[in-house]
Amino acid sequence: MYRSGTSRPLTPTSNNFPDSLSGFILFVEPAPIMSPFRLYVLILAAAVILAVAYFLLRRKPKTADDLERERREWLDRIGRITDGTVIDVQEMPGTRARSATFLIYQYDVAGVSYEASQDVTYLRQLINLHSCRLGLPTPVRFDPHNPGNSIVLSERWMGLRQ
Repeated sequence: MYRSGTSRPLTPTSNNFPDSLSGFILFVEPAPIMSPFRLYVLILAAAVILAVAYFLLRRKPKTADDLERERREWLDRIGRITDGTVIDVQEMPGTRARSATFLIYQYDVAGVSYEASQDVTYLRQLINLHSCRLGLPTPVRFDPHNPGNSIVLSERWMGLRQ
C-alpha cells in the first residue's frame, strides 16, 4: 500500500508507518483455490442431473399409427364434406404380421379432381370391406386448407355405404 504523496511502500520498519500498527504483521489470506478434482466432480454431477432430467421429461416419439389416428381425429373435427366415389379396395402384404388394407377413392373440390387412398387396416372392425359398394357416391371429409388431405372413414365418422 502506498500513502498519498509518497512513493515508498509502508512497512513496519519505515518511519511513516502508523504507530498503532507498528507491532503487528499483517497477513492477507489468499483466496481459496478450487482444486481441479472438485471442479470435475461438479461438472460430472451437473451432467448427470441434466441427463436424468432429459430422460424423464422428454416426449416419446409418436408412431406412424398414432400420427395417422391424430390426422383422422383432426379431419373429423375440422373437415368439410364433399361427394366422392370409392374406386377400389386393395390389400397389400405388410411388413408386420397383418396385411395393409387401402381404400382408393376420388373426389372433386373447387373444380380440381383428387384421387387418394386411406389405410383402413386398424378400422376393419367398423366395416365389412368385402361388401363395400364400389362406384357409388360416398361422402369424403377433407381439409379446406389442403384438399389433398382427406378421409372416408374414421373412428367417429363413416362415409362408406354398406
